[in-house]
Amino acid sequence: MSTFPNPNTNPSVPYPSYGISKTSKPNIKRVQFADGFEARISFGMHQNAKTWNPTWDNITEAESDAIESFLDQRANDADSFTWTPPNESSSGKYICNDWTKQINVAGYATITATFEEVFEP
Repeated sequence: MSTFPNPNTNPSVPYPSYGISKTSKPNIKRVQFADGFEARISFGMHQNAKTWNPTWDNITEAESDAIESFLDQRANDADSFTWTPPNESSSGKYICNDWTKQINVAGYATITATFEEVFEP
């Protein structure tokens, strides 16, 4: 398993831009009975995975190439990576199934990605 490049130790990869969003979608099963009664139960051991949408705005081509190279490698080996989201105290295991690179002006790009939390041994 790899670790997403840390800007503190790898200056070729910047922190994501602020405005980052986190989505929580607990895996809760609901059963509604004819009399209106509803029962709910959380399903699974890790039932509240997070999805993050980091964006790196107007970064240099070298920085965007470093991020894209890392994500391409994870796509090739189908491996998860360790990542610590901004303002979070702990890291988790994530996968990235899609990202977009937009070239804004010569020499600069914006990368938008979707990081999905996974639970592995």
